[in-house]
Amino acid sequence: MTIENGKVVAKIKPPVFETNPTMRADLTNSLNDRFLGVQLLTHKPYQLSKASMCRLHPDGRRDITVFAEPCVARATVTAEIIITDKDGNVIIDSKRDRITKKKQLSDLSEKYRKSDPTVASVFNSYKMAVNEPNNELVHLYEIRDALSKRFGGESAARQALSISSQEWWSRLGLLANHEPLKQGRHRGKNIGVLRDATESELIEARHIGRAFVEAYILYLDRSNSKQ
Repeated sequence: MTIENGKVVAKIKPPVFETNPTMRADLTNSLNDRFLGVQLLTHKPYQLSKASMCRLHPDGRRDITVFAEPCVARATVTAEIIITDKDGNVIIDSKRDRITKKKQLSDLSEKYRKSDPTVASVFNSYKMAVNEPNNELVHLYEIRDALSKRFGGESAARQALSISSQEWWSRLGLLANHEPLKQGRHRGKNIGVLRDATESELIEARHIGRAFVEAYILYLDRSNSKQ
């Protein structure tokens, strides 16, 4: 399977496809898992279109089946930073580093989302935070809550995930629960004094939520590699 310029192509030998009737659905689910991993870094909504199928015959004929469904495409422009030392050796390459991180997160999402309920939960919460901006802090807090339940409490979760700063844990709770924010969890307690979260507050909350998700799937991968 290759993913490039908004298009996904999977090449499958006909006998393999014909003996596995769920393959198209399996590939779609696998692709969705990978997009959820990348979404942690992009914080952008996405929509997968239905697949089309092209069967290539030995004589060159092509049979094409199209499953029509609208697809939403969004493009972004990102400034790239490359820093080299005095000898021209690359020290920092933001594009390369971002691609590496995207691949790592998409691989881990695909690897664990189906088998670990907490992975499924935190990735779904982050996706909902992207898709429902009016409830963004509600969904980001769900990540903290899910990890706390997974490990039996805040202290155990922070220790297991090597979250050294209690400030991160408390800060997300403050933004989601106590600040009078329209995107927060207890809006009913602050009727009349609610305000929109600032962009810096939302960026901070996203960064914390993203760090918690990443910490958990890395913890899971380390634990499995020791078995």
